[in-house]
Amino acid sequence: MRKLGNYVLGNWIEGDGEGKLLTNAVNGSPIALATTQGLDFEKILQYGREVGNPKLRSMTFYERGRMLKSLAFFLRKNLKKYYALSYQTGATKIDSWIDIEGGIGNLFANASLRRQFQDLPYYVEGDPIGLSKGGTFTGHHICVPKEGIAIHINAFNFPIWGMLEKIAVNFLAGVPALVKPATNTSYLTECMVRDIIDSKILPEGALQLLCGSANGILDTVESQDVVTFTGSAWTGRKLKSHPRLIEESVPFNMEADSLNAAILGPDVTPNHEEFDLFIKEVVREITVKAGQKCTAIRRVIVHENQVEEVKKALSARLAKTIIGNPELENVRMGALADLAQRNEVKEKVAQLSLSQEVVYGDVNQVTLEGADAEKGAFMSPILFFNSNPFEKTDVHNVEAFGPVSSIMPYKDLNEAIKLSKLGKGSLVCSITTQDNKVAREFTLNAATSHGRILILNKDCAKESTGHGSPLPLLVHGGPGRAGGGEEMGGKRGVLHYMQRTAIQGSPTTLTEVTQIYQPNGDRPEAKDHLFRQYFEDLIVGETVYTHKRTIEDSDIVSFANVSWDHFYAHTDVTSLEGTTFDKRVAHGYFILSAAAGLFVDAKKGPVLLNYGLEECRFTKPVYAGTTIGVKLTVKEKIEQEKKDEEDIAKGIVKFYVEVYDQENETVAVATILTMVKKRDQSN
Repeated sequence: MRKLGNYVLGNWIEGDGEGKLLTNAVNGSPIALATTQGLDFEKILQYGREVGNPKLRSMTFYERGRMLKSLAFFLRKNLKKYYALSYQTGATKIDSWIDIEGGIGNLFANASLRRQFQDLPYYVEGDPIGLSKGGTFTGHHICVPKEGIAIHINAFNFPIWGMLEKIAVNFLAGVPALVKPATNTSYLTECMVRDIIDSKILPEGALQLLCGSANGILDTVESQDVVTFTGSAWTGRKLKSHPRLIEESVPFNMEADSLNAAILGPDVTPNHEEFDLFIKEVVREITVKAGQKCTAIRRVIVHENQVEEVKKALSARLAKTIIGNPELENVRMGALADLAQRNEVKEKVAQLSLSQEVVYGDVNQVTLEGADAEKGAFMSPILFFNSNPFEKTDVHNVEAFGPVSSIMPYKDLNEAIKLSKLGKGSLVCSITTQDNKVAREFTLNAATSHGRILILNKDCAKESTGHGSPLPLLVHGGPGRAGGGEEMGGKRGVLHYMQRTAIQGSPTTLTEVTQIYQPNGDRPEAKDHLFRQYFEDLIVGETVYTHKRTIEDSDIVSFANVSWDHFYAHTDVTSLEGTTFDKRVAHGYFILSAAAGLFVDAKKGPVLLNYGLEECRFTKPVYAGTTIGVKLTVKEKIEQEKKDEEDIAKGIVKFYVEVYDQENETVAVATILTMVKKRDQSN
């Protein structure tokens, strides 16, 4: 029988010894052996730091983003292969779609996220901060990639998504990864990693893989590393307290299984559309991945007047759920990951049975389609009812990580909020309500205990991704039992892998450091007009100083007539008493238009178009008789990839526009976005 490979130190290496036998969750047949015995974890981590890290760090955010995009397109070509293996984990087609295509979707989402960063290897965060009266001393923040390696210890339930949702973020940040999937489903992760390595899209050392035990992997972590963990809260706490993590102050992000809740709002009754939406959502979260989701609904919190109706509706819908061979089209719930996992769930069900009554399902019996209950890790969904959840509290402390959930009553919304909090921190909770005031009260009072809150009603149901679906641009994590961490989260997630550093100095120096023009920095006059220069030739900080123009009263009146902006301050001098204006004031947008008339070079040249405006502010009133001039400065440059061979090679240039008056005081500032042609059309 083949052994799974470990991709480390630039090679595929089989571990020593026999290893752990991995079996098919559906029929119990052997799949592969997994072992990491004989591997030197210290060398593996150092390899990532010394080989992968410098290569990723040297790339810009835009280059890393395009790398992720290429990888996502490449992996989509191999979907059939991944689905075939995913069935062996017990996953249905829908389960597999979430894991495989959902994971690849994370690559696409993070690839697009590159546009929220500069086209630099580091990130210049926020606005400059003036630190002196004269403007010669300023501050800013930069975020640079950490010089270590990200160590991802993942759970068994999502062998693809669990890997891709994490590496997409650390790769975009410029940090390499060592992925340690849960051993029992690691054969699917290994399959995809082989394709990733063969694609040669990632630089060498960017990704390493361990299939098997990682005991000792944290013994040599360093302060520049980042460790992430997904799995049980007990295991996570044990890892989090590792002495080496404490000694080196290593960031540790924990995303733990939690007792997530779904609340049916007090306003919803069976004759509302929201009632059916709630029932469908709960059943979906019980049966998808056979309930093996860190975000699955474990507690169903229902107003006491609707408990019986919810019991009936959930039981009826669960009874229609076909369980069995996940490769069959009509099967809606597959097997648990393996027999050991099923036994563990049964033990937790027995524990919960001491304080709750079963209203649906039998832990020892299950009707299957195309599968054998003796060979596969199947079990029936189990639905409990807890008559007094404030006294019978096992339901708030014991999680059966399978198709198990408990209904419990509440008297008013305040009780529902309290019950949701008794889980001591969750990844997600949801409330189904048609009353927006109920949604607001619940959200603001329950948010401290939940990492994400879904508010479900008929308005969003058609496009809602559901209670159990973390999204790449939103944080995934939660307080307390859920681990106290955050994953993904768009830009927030990327910054977990970066060091934020405050920088101080003269604006001119910080312009050179950041490669983004800092206000009050030196602005050498450009020899040629900036609109006559190609993308490659433009230098951050170079400036065009324009001719000047005096604003006339007739300009203000004419602009009001052309724009139809007849706001009283521009047109009615009799209404200015009690305002901040002394007399008729020029429109801010007219001043910006007049500025463009001063700084634009009209002849055809490398500037292809102006397509946007950012950070526009009008800082001082402009009256008739005021003379204005403009300083047009290269603020920032962004490379842009060609869409195809016929596309024009170009980049994006941000120009800082400062409009000033005859007293040399700034009256308006803005950043304009332009598309500028490259001299070299081959790139």
